[in-house]
Amino acid sequence: MHDYPKLLKRAADCHSRGEAFAMVTVIRTLSPTSTKIGDKALVTADGMIHGWIGGGCAQPAVISTVRRSIADGQPRHIRITPEKSGQQVIEDIVEFGMPCHSGGTIELFVDPVAPQQELVVLGDSPVADALLRIAPNVGFRVTWLADADAAEGDVRIVSPARNEAIRPGAYVVVATQGRQDLPLLQLALGLNARHVAFVASRRKAQVLKETLIEAGIDRRMVDAIEAPAGAPIDAQTPEEIALSIVYSLVAKRRDGTGAVRSVERTAPVPTVAAEPQAVMPAASCCGGKAAAAAVAPAPAAGKHSCCSE
Repeated sequence: MHDYPKLLKRAADCHSRGEAFAMVTVIRTLSPTSTKIGDKALVTADGMIHGWIGGGCAQPAVISTVRRSIADGQPRHIRITPEKSGQQVIEDIVEFGMPCHSGGTIELFVDPVAPQQELVVLGDSPVADALLRIAPNVGFRVTWLADADAAEGDVRIVSPARNEAIRPGAYVVVATQGRQDLPLLQLALGLNARHVAFVASRRKAQVLKETLIEAGIDRRMVDAIEAPAGAPIDAQTPEEIALSIVYSLVAKRRDGTGAVRSVERTAPVPTVAAEPQAVMPAASCCGGKAAAAAVAPAPAAGKHSCCSE
């Protein structure tokens, strides 16, 4: 009573849209039941059931279990039986009392599939380039905000003018290293990100944070920017810095930190007034490909280096 190709296609569609779901499989039955061993369904977090795992009596228990499994990422073995009332745990099986009187028992395995986390990279620098190469290898869906919509290997390239294509809750790394720091930080704060990190020294980041706050951007949003970005592993090269950032993001992904900010935007992020900035020579310490993001230039950083102080 299930169509494997259709379920697989629906699973692929959910995955491409970044929607969490669970595959639910019937693994044991005790008649009378309307389902049999091997029946399957794809169940979404909003309670939509695609496939067949039994009638209406079983569905509330399945949906509630799917939601818990999606929330904590843990699979579950459940039993729905008329012999019990309420809910209890017996060894590793969560047992639910059957709310109606069909008389049968079914056991199901709930296997959650989390959406692929999105990492958005802003900036054109050696660190940005290293992130684009490293992050896809540890399961991130990587998007680079650049000057055209395209795809380059494992990286999706999205124009800054179309940043609405970025799903809420992405991890964002601003790796500008002196090239349009301020406008790209401003753009990052407008993405409703789960976490924003900035590749810069603490001193330089503080100067730019104060400028953002003076321009009217919510202090809590600005204070939440992680700078310097990455874990403290004494990274020196662009590749090591990128590795430290990915290390930090994986840790946040695994332990649940970096949750979506509690600061809700009720209005667009204010535009920071910027003065023209001299074009950085191609042989500067920041290097990288030609500047990619089509946004207004940042104010000159004065005596601060583009890479650190």
